[in-house]
Amino acid sequence: MVVLPEIWNSPYDNAAFPLYAEDVDGGGSESAAALSAAAAANGVALVGGSIPEKAADGALFNTCLVFRPDGSLAAKHRKVHLFDIDIPGKVTFKESDTLSPGAGPTVVDPGLGVVLGLGICYDLRFPELASLSARRGAQLLVYPGAFNTTTGPAHWELLLRARAVDNQAFVAACSPARGGPDGYQAWGHSTVVDPWGVVLGTTGEGAAIVYAEVDTGEIATRRRNMPLSEQRRGDVYELIDKTG
Repeated sequence: MVVLPEIWNSPYDNAAFPLYAEDVDGGGSESAAALSAAAAANGVALVGGSIPEKAADGALFNTCLVFRPDGSLAAKHRKVHLFDIDIPGKVTFKESDTLSPGAGPTVVDPGLGVVLGLGICYDLRFPELASLSARRGAQLLVYPGAFNTTTGPAHWELLLRARAVDNQAFVAACSPARGGPDGYQAWGHSTVVDPWGVVLGTTGEGAAIVYAEVDTGEIATRRRNMPLSEQRRGDVYELIDKTG
């Protein structure tokens, strides 16, 4: 399986999203066609990072497309939580100025016998979304993301490891490499984490490929040895899936 980063076909900028947005459902997406062809040509499942998507009603989404090894579309995940933050003197960004939020979690087996739970960047900060995906059977949580140079060093690896340990699942996150002096600065550091919170592979800020092997048998072992799902206190708290 190959995973690409968030917004790989456009500048990460509100002004750019409408200009680069493509009609995936209407068949007018050059990016979707290229991803499909690449998956089929290489016989791989492809989590195509994310691209700006324009829906039929004109709404814009930050959208991840997943393709099977034969090139067919397996799933489409629209970013659920929009990145609206203001850290004075450091970073201010409001995706909701141009983008609309997705409807909920996306869980899919892209033809490999492993179930993916999809999220995009800011989705990583919300444990509820990951928990819903795990409850639906996700074994590998995949996050194309582009944390910046303020939030990245503070929280990127911390959150990846937390989601892995929370759900006793593998986590893979792919970031763009650091750009030039102008525009949005991604933290980089694409990373894969195992269900025990161990980093299996990572990189720095530059362009690189991270390789890791995922043994889904480890998930059953971890969940058997520490049966969190059986020990949760339903009489005290509850997570309700409103979209399942």
